[in-house]
Amino acid sequence: MLIRSKYRLRFRARASNREPPASDCKRHKKMNIQKRISEILAAEATAISAVRVTPEFERAVCALRDSAGKVLTTGMGKAGHIARKFASTLCSTGTPASYVHPGEAAHGDLGLVAPEDCVVAFSTSGKTREVLEMLELGRHIGLKTIIGVTSHPDSGLRDLSDIVLDMGIVPEPYPHGLTPSASTAVMLAISDAIALVLMELKGFSRHDYGLRHHGGYLGRRARSDNE
Repeated sequence: MLIRSKYRLRFRARASNREPPASDCKRHKKMNIQKRISEILAAEATAISAVRVTPEFERAVCALRDSAGKVLTTGMGKAGHIARKFASTLCSTGTPASYVHPGEAAHGDLGLVAPEDCVVAFSTSGKTREVLEMLELGRHIGLKTIIGVTSHPDSGLRDLSDIVLDMGIVPEPYPHGLTPSASTAVMLAISDAIALVLMELKGFSRHDYGLRHHGGYLGRRARSDNE
């Protein structure tokens, strides 16, 4: 242990004496990179703050709290990553949940869906074929509740959903308006808000958190003075 500590001290000393790497960004004379990053951050923050919190949000929280079946999440592409993260956050905060890939649902994973389940579907356009197909076929199985998180007014997801969480019209800050960034930031913020409110409603404690998230820094924090 002593030898390792000496090596660490030497490494830190060398690192502190290093010159910062020369930036090669000077060739981008037509772009102020720092200003552009600030603009994108501001655009995402504006999109989040513009979300109208309607009674539908309360209905969504209550539907998840009172679900007699499983809580499932779904989404394709970048929205799918947000859906998967939402399921993970729910699991660690007292609401067991699973992510269902809509593409895999067409090849057997739809078998996970049961009549009493509640599915939270993420899609900015609400027109993603795989997502809509999964939900339509889920209804054939008897799927009880669909919560749609979507933006476009002509979203097909709206028609299939029992509860719609409207993201509003979200302009993407990239010039072509194609890369999901502000829209996924809104999805993430909405899902986090729902998970945290649901956790509070259930009276989920620090001890409860530590039992489910026992590893790493957060696990240590949850267990401190909580054994």
